[in-house]
Amino acid sequence: MERVAAILADAQDHWWIIGSAAVWLHGSDPGGIADIDVLLSEADAERVLEPRGILPVMKDPHPLFHSRWFAHWDGTPVPVEFMAGFAVMEEGQWTPIAPQTREAKGGLFVPSRSELKAMLHRFGRGKDLQRAAAL
Repeated sequence: MERVAAILADAQDHWWIIGSAAVWLHGSDPGGIADIDVLLSEADAERVLEPRGILPVMKDPHPLFHSRWFAHWDGTPVPVEFMAGFAVMEEGQWTPIAPQTREAKGGLFVPSRSELKAMLHRFGRGKDLQRAAAL
């Protein structure tokens, strides 16, 4: 987590950790952390990540999630997935995910507990609903 904070120290726009790592940062048990999901702006992805060699990759389309800019970074003990322009499929259309709250957790940022819980419910997968219940 420290490496994520360090690499995003030069970010000019807000960024957030979401998913299982955010549940853990809120002090709840997410049932394991396979990766760290980071939402950031496309401008910061290009400005901060690309010069460090963290480049966008083409990914097979996912029926539920879409990012205009996506990178997978293995430079940490737990892989990090950076997503910019992140959206979820709702009622047949892509709906942007743009947190409105931002809480600091030791140099890292997460949506508020209630907003994260609502976000996980929107994702709707079994593991997301379990994480929401843990909050």
